Amino acid sequence: MPWNPGSPGGGPWGEGPLPIEEVVKKFEESFRSFKSLKHKIPGAGAIIMVILVLWGLSGIFIVSPDEMGVVKRFGRMVRTEQPGPHWHIPFPVESVLNAKVTKVHRVEVGFRTVDPGPPAQYREVPAEALMLTGDANIIALEFIVQYRIKDPVQYLFNIRDQEKTIKDAAEAAIREVVGKNKIDEVLTEGKFQIQQDTMTLLQGILDRYEVGIMVDAVQLQDVLPPEPVIAAFKDVASAKEDKEKIENQSLGYRNDLLPKAKGMAEQIVNEAQGYREAKINEAKGDASRFLQVLAEYTKAKDITRTRIYLETIEEILPRMEKVLLDQNVSERVLPYLPLERLMEKAGQGETKP
Repeated sequence: MPWNPGSPGGGPWGEGPLPIEEVVKKFEESFRSFKSLKHKIPGAGAIIMVILVLWGLSGIFIVSPDEMGVVKRFGRMVRTEQPGPHWHIPFPVESVLNAKVTKVHRVEVGFRTVDPGPPAQYREVPAEALMLTGDANIIALEFIVQYRIKDPVQYLFNIRDQEKTIKDAAEAAIREVVGKNKIDEVLTEGKFQIQQDTMTLLQGILDRYEVGIMVDAVQLQDVLPPEPVIAAFKDVASAKEDKEKIENQSLGYRNDLLPKAKGMAEQIVNEAQGYREAKINEAKGDASRFLQVLAEYTKAKDITRTRIYLETIEEILPRMEKVLLDQNVSERVLPYLPLERLMEKAGQGETKP
């Protein structure tokens, strides 16, 4: 008859109440009957040994070069293991968790990668991307966080959802940093400083949480104004670019013109100084020559006068057309004055530069 636990006199080995001594006796008989199986069943001892060996071999585990093993005993961490083969007490006593301590992990904030591609496809997450700047403007900022596990024990046991915790901390850090900067700095030249400040702040938050990770980089992906005002921001950016372009062109023109003007001024000054020195030296030479001639003229006036006359004639005559005739021959030559040719030559002489 089956045992009914709810019946007042029932029991597993028959009906009626059983004293405690009888219950212990029944259990001892069951245990002895189980031990006698190895005598009744051929090869039972070998089967039990094989099962024990297989159970022991199931405790062998290997830690990869980029990992660190954490051994748990009944759910509590007891030790860590370096890369290589190891052994632990098999299930259900001990278990092993492997943490990749050299791998660079990645957390996306403001977007999600739908398909790595190529070409890659992304999905925006406006709830994470939209944030407020220090001058009360809204921007859509997407970024990634790269990190490594520096303490696998803290990483595995101090937080429950590691990736979500890191993402939430990164979002809080960058919102604080962006809230201290103006929108122009966030959109243009302040991006690098925002990355550095966010990484420093995020590392401090995670260290206080004892998450056991090291932040390697915070990289901004897209920093854009909200979609309804993108056109206005583009106009402002284009105007700023035009302003910078005109200023650069003006500076280039000034830098090109000023050296030329300075060079021309120096050239004119040098030419004037050279002309002045030449004229002074020429005047000194003329005065010295005149004084020498005057001294000779004072000594012999007639001779000096004749010499000056001859030198002057010697300088003038080579530039004149002349024909010398003997007096007897000149009486038989018809005098002719070529006025037209002389006038033509005179005209050509006037047009010469």
